[in-house]
Amino acid sequence: MKSNKSAMIIGISGGSGSGKTSIARDIYEHLKNQSVAIMPQDAFYNDQKEMTMVERKAVNYDHPNAFDMDLLYQDLLKLKQNKAVDLPIYDYEHYTRSDKSLPMQPARVIIVEGVLLFVDERIRQLLDIKIFVDTDDDIRFIRRLKRDMAERGRSTESVINQYLKTVKPMYHQFVEPTKRYADVIIPEGKSNRIGINLLINQIKAVLSK
Repeated sequence: MKSNKSAMIIGISGGSGSGKTSIARDIYEHLKNQSVAIMPQDAFYNDQKEMTMVERKAVNYDHPNAFDMDLLYQDLLKLKQNKAVDLPIYDYEHYTRSDKSLPMQPARVIIVEGVLLFVDERIRQLLDIKIFVDTDDDIRFIRRLKRDMAERGRSTESVINQYLKTVKPMYHQFVEPTKRYADVIIPEGKSNRIGINLLINQIKAVLSK
């Protein structure tokens, strides 16, 4: 659905397991009648088909260089201009981009969420509202452990090793410092109903103007 108005892009960032995806889905449910779509930054991990499986597993996936920021920026720019894009699909089991893509139509509101979303200045400038979900390290680790084992085929040992080696140090080096760019900070993620409801009401107010 094309519109003369540029799309509103809401960016949600925070550490792995902070509750970004839950909050994105919550906002989505409350804005269904506004024409809304969700885009995960995780879809934009680099295509690594030319690498061996050993090389793929050795990649630091919590570093900004693990993402195709150029493609993410270009797709967000197209969506803001009410143009459709082909969203990449990342294959977690094979540590590379899938051969398939997902057609994504323009919408009045685009919700994009990701750990390193605020690192790139070009992307920050496209975001109309920037939300940082601030959740304790221990809670985030427990959530990540459950998710990666249930949804991404990871073993307990591999999740723990990755968390200690890259996830936690990269969070404090790259993710947490981007909190200063946020327009809104939501402590404790999805359990903070008051903060989320205030945020949703504010978004509705902006959209109604």
